[in-house]
Amino acid sequence: MSEIMIPAWVDGKLHPVEKLEVHQRGLRHKAVSVFVMSGDKLLLQRRALGKYHTPGLWANTCCTHPHWDEPDTTCVQRRLSEELGIRGVQVIHRGGVEYRADVGNGLVEHEQVEVFVADAAIDLPLALNAEEVMETRWVALEALRAEIAQTPDIFTPWLRIYMTEHAPLIFGQDI
Repeated sequence: MSEIMIPAWVDGKLHPVEKLEVHQRGLRHKAVSVFVMSGDKLLLQRRALGKYHTPGLWANTCCTHPHWDEPDTTCVQRRLSEELGIRGVQVIHRGGVEYRADVGNGLVEHEQVEVFVADAAIDLPLALNAEEVMETRWVALEALRAEIAQTPDIFTPWLRIYMTEHAPLIFGQDI
């Protein structure tokens, strides 16, 4: 596997840094998160068991890091296609957020995230990449909030943060 270089801040300046090293050092880095919606339902993905952090946990539709010098919208379309087989959805940029979370095994996500939302039909065709995603499901936002409150450990730290701290920005409403 070739090294994936992602944009991370080192000594206050953006540099290309190998992805695993970024998480080991807890460097602040660029990321994108996508929330594909059908009405009030959000498409969740369950991360594949082979992922090096947070395997088997539920996350928003797609979250990833742009490659060095890759525009955010290009990254969003690329990863929606690579992870879920989703093509041709119109994404809307909702703004940026920053968070820091321990993701286990001494790894830290410290992300400067650009958030995108897309509307899609509930029967949106999917083709899951088994190395990335083990399953998906649609869930109403209110039901998701209740599920996170009951069983937070089955969700990624960033999804919990998005739902509790950034719902108005992402969904245009407090849930």
